Amino acid sequence: MKTYDWIVVGGGITGAALAYELTKTGFSVLLLEQHSRPQNATRYSYGGLAYWSGTTSVTRLLCEEAIARYHILSQELDADIQFRELDLLLTISAHNDPKTTAASYNNCAIPPRLLSIQEACELEPQLNREAISGALTVKHGHIHPEKTAQAYIQAFKRAGGEVQITQVLQVLQDGVQTTTATFHSANVVVCAGGLSRQLLKSAGVSIKLYFTHAEIIETPAVDVKLRTLVMPANQQRFQLEAESTQVDELWDEPGNELVPPILDVGAIQFQDGSIRIGQISRAIADPQAKVNLDVSEKWLRKGVGQILPALKDLPGTWYHCLVAFSSNQLPLIGAIPGLEGVHVFSGFSNPLVLIPPLAKRFASFATGQKDEIITQMLI
Repeated sequence: MKTYDWIVVGGGITGAALAYELTKTGFSVLLLEQHSRPQNATRYSYGGLAYWSGTTSVTRLLCEEAIARYHILSQELDADIQFRELDLLLTISAHNDPKTTAASYNNCAIPPRLLSIQEACELEPQLNREAISGALTVKHGHIHPEKTAQAYIQAFKRAGGEVQITQVLQVLQDGVQTTTATFHSANVVVCAGGLSRQLLKSAGVSIKLYFTHAEIIETPAVDVKLRTLVMPANQQRFQLEAESTQVDELWDEPGNELVPPILDVGAIQFQDGSIRIGQISRAIADPQAKVNLDVSEKWLRKGVGQILPALKDLPGTWYHCLVAFSSNQLPLIGAIPGLEGVHVFSGFSNPLVLIPPLAKRFASFATGQKDEIITQMLI
């Protein structure tokens, strides 16, 4: 049986970008994905590129590399990823102080500009002025995430990479066992998002990688028009992540709901006229946990109706996926200690921005080239 240099587990944008970069560097690569049309965080993402949000020298540099990369990525991959720039509108709830909220963004590479209620409603006419005390705005990148992942995969295949649709059951030191076969490789890298922790457990490894159950509503093309990407300025998701990772062992007890769920109300309209409305986040330790669709959809619709009333009753379908994160908002990258040949590349808190430059750097690092940023991030 053929032995590959690398097996990449996971066909979302993380695995797709890394597989492409590894192949472009000269490695033989097999990409494994369990669904012919992935049902992952990439599929249900807003597609936002917060390249303005770097707060350290490392994240600022990666953001700069990312936006430069996106400007040429459609051409390089020979596919339209629907890259554009639009206005991000960060709503400040009526009970929060606008100046205090604005100050929390002062360390960003490009701090968002504070808007009055009137200015915010002029920028986004669908806003409910009674629900906000102001808003922040900044230019924001945007892509179609699923088209971008597929563009990476097609370019990967043209470069000689191979794809198999099969579910990975166990990570081995010399490959992986799947539902259809055992594949062999010198290196395995797990890019399976919210399933990464469980997969690495199959190899006897416990790493501090976590996941939320994220829920959105997706509409078909509608007549309602959004001018901006709307998100809350004070996102509860980051607090949920921080609180849920305080005791790592609790994540090994399936069914634990580590903290109460939260709703960060936001919405984005894609170029085809469809809208994604979200998102609920739940920190439940079981990746197969079931959530109540009806209760979730009512909560989502009520929440968005308070901020963007015209979206409340639009036809749409509820979706659910897993979103990976780490304990410090930095990704987990590199070889797993004590498990030769097994690596992880997951847990991105700003994934669509950080993945392209870090995938390129990781592939170069894998050839033996020095890279200070990858070295800093090694687990």
